[in-house]
Amino acid sequence: MTLTHERSTRPLRHRYAVPVAGGIVTVAGTLGVIGLADAATESDGLAAFDPEFTSDAVSVRTTPLTAIAHLLTFLGDVPVLIVLMLIAAALLWRWTHTLRAPFLLLFAMAGSAALTYGIKALVERKRPGITFVLGPVDNGFAFPSGHTLNSTVFWGMVAGLVWAGLRSTPARIAVASAALLLSIGIGLSRVYLGYHWATDVLAGWTIAVTWLAVVVTIAYLTRRLPEPVQPAPAD
Repeated sequence: MTLTHERSTRPLRHRYAVPVAGGIVTVAGTLGVIGLADAATESDGLAAFDPEFTSDAVSVRTTPLTAIAHLLTFLGDVPVLIVLMLIAAALLWRWTHTLRAPFLLLFAMAGSAALTYGIKALVERKRPGITFVLGPVDNGFAFPSGHTLNSTVFWGMVAGLVWAGLRSTPARIAVASAALLLSIGIGLSRVYLGYHWATDVLAGWTIAVTWLAVVVTIAYLTRRLPEPVQPAPAD
């Protein structure tokens, strides 16, 4: 009787595991973003340490690090992300032979862009002074870091969609690690180059993870995630 009951309830538990986890991440992330936005507005909490972080970033600048930071921040530029998104969408379509994966990627990036614009306009935080900037001056609002938010959503979605079609554990680890390192690197480059405060970048990561949780939950509930691609049988 017990064994039969466990077998009957196990699929039900698995069915709700993703939505529950997604809901927890979404709520926690939303509260975290609200807290960071309040700190950024009042210059207290974590935001009180922003000037110190910026000074520390300036103090470790070197020619090689600056070149790497410029490359990473270039990968997070909107025009570059749009090109990469279109290329990734085309490759996902050819790989999966379905529009589900490209649609998910485009949907996630559209939401990311909307969140970036909306929250920036809502918080209206000023960027660090131009004396810290290594590159063209950006007069837009600082909170959150759009480079960080959009690139994290992009690489996170690409990694997740590719992960779904991979069978090799080392390949999955490599894909996830590459996405994580790119997200971290692009975020840190924004502080290093003087375009953002540290809490702007932290907010970008937090919003991105929260939005990814929403997208994955929606995809799961609507069964939009692509099935793993099976190799064609040999003739």
